[in-house]
Amino acid sequence: MTANKNLLRMKFARVIEAYAARTGCSLDEALDCFYRSQTYELMRDGISDMHCMSDEYLVDELIDEKNLKGTGK
Repeated sequence: MTANKNLLRMKFARVIEAYAARTGCSLDEALDCFYRSQTYELMRDGISDMHCMSDEYLVDELIDEKNLKGTGK
């Protein structure tokens, strides 16, 4: 399924802001983390309808992904 591009961009912005708020990092750091993540790629490509998940779920995914990268897995 393909999401409306404008709605998808707004979703990206909300997820980035929520990630920054939850982790205490700057918006620039959150932006960098988001656009380098597999979560972003899945949302962008419409794989498994990741873009339909709640903002909080996606923030959890970003945090989990960052934690996995930090452990070298």
